[in-house]
Amino acid sequence: MNISIVVTQEEHYKYAQEICDTIESSALLRGTGIAKRTPEYIIKKMEKGDAVIALNNEIFAGFCYIESWQHGQFVAHSGLIVHPDYRNLGLAKKIKSFVFDYSLKKYPEAKVFGITTGLAVMKINSDLGYKPVPFSELTNDPSFWKGCQTCTNFEILKSKDYKMCLCTGMLYDPKEKPKDPPKHPYNVRIWNRLKEIKQALFLKKETKS
Repeated sequence: MNISIVVTQEEHYKYAQEICDTIESSALLRGTGIAKRTPEYIIKKMEKGDAVIALNNEIFAGFCYIESWQHGQFVAHSGLIVHPDYRNLGLAKKIKSFVFDYSLKKYPEAKVFGITTGLAVMKINSDLGYKPVPFSELTNDPSFWKGCQTCTNFEILKSKDYKMCLCTGMLYDPKEKPKDPPKHPYNVRIWNRLKEIKQALFLKKETKS
């Protein structure tokens, strides 16, 4: 299998609809909230060179894009997705690592952050040096949080005054470069604790509904 990961160009615009469909169907399958994307928005990211795509020759395999906030003080990697035909191959981690290194070169002064409900993404982020943080340490740009309005969990975020939600905030500060990667047992404890917190939040949400 010959899968390549590259920064997007005009020739990749044709994959925009398939990317959006794959992101949405994956969220529905997992039963998690996710901000919806449009093909037009994805193409804009491609035009700016703020996206990467994984292809098996000409077949779509995966995707991720970069968003910049507060005049480049923060960047986030969004829309990370792997096509169902190419899952369980470690491709998500390869895409994430690629876009992470690329964004550090393109936005060298920016703090890199993300919010996610996916434990697999949290594990990948931790391996790259991200730390779990409260939302107060993330961007305060209203445009970022506005993007959450299409998420099924938006009412929870709004009710918590944008300080907490079912997503976990994670942050990488390039000025705090760790000398060594986190030890694996430490990661396991973090993920188990985060999973317990999320399960409690989901239960509380269902009880109130």
